[in-house]
Amino acid sequence: MTTGFTAIIPARRSSTRLPDKPLLDINGYPMVVHTARQAARSGAVRVVVATDDTEIAQVVNRFGIESILTRADHPTGTDRLAETAERLKLSPEAIVVNVQGDEPLIEPDLINEVARLLADHPQAHIATCASPITDAETLFNPNAVKVVCDTRQRALYFSRAPIPWARDTLAKNPNSLAHGLPALHHIGLYAYRTSFLQAFARLEPTPLEQTEALEQLRALEKGYCILVHTTDTRPQPGVDTPEDLARVRAFMTNRL
Repeated sequence: MTTGFTAIIPARRSSTRLPDKPLLDINGYPMVVHTARQAARSGAVRVVVATDDTEIAQVVNRFGIESILTRADHPTGTDRLAETAERLKLSPEAIVVNVQGDEPLIEPDLINEVARLLADHPQAHIATCASPITDAETLFNPNAVKVVCDTRQRALYFSRAPIPWARDTLAKNPNSLAHGLPALHHIGLYAYRTSFLQAFARLEPTPLEQTEALEQLRALEKGYCILVHTTDTRPQPGVDTPEDLARVRAFMTNRL
């Protein structure tokens, strides 16, 4: 088990598709509470919900979960993380894992793996994870972010496009999945060092980041190293829509 890292859960109330998303009930508990409890089962020495909403803070506090109120004008979740790490007075080399508040089924072991990967590679700035793509629908879905890596687990590029492009197979069978294609579906779980968070928050958005609407490309464009842990098991997806919420509720009911 990896120890010594802090899990921070950014939680914003505003959501166009699911209003009040962090507070939505799942089997008797708010969604963000489920996420925090999963994070607490990892090797994290501290779990903190970072929010700009006083009600979210009060709700998680009632369940014994630490919270911190952040500014409301952060453009990204990473900026909110940077403020939280600064206010928690974490050391520059402290590792922070960003666990999304809408991931009530996140696996604690996956949180550990991402933290361990960064801890084991002091030259890296970010660690994240991905899983093999096994169906053409995911490969060609622009909402499923793909990542390609070098032989040392370092991310080369993230894209909403189907990368890598299997030229010969797709010339014969468009929209098909080539046999043995080393395509990876990115999982939005990140580990950072506090020093990098502070540096990243000062960087201006970059062209590729703005084109793909993928914040992690800012780090790549600026020359930072992102390591990718590959897991064979695709985690349960997060909650973005009413359909996702119904699926998670059903999953938890069946598990109980």
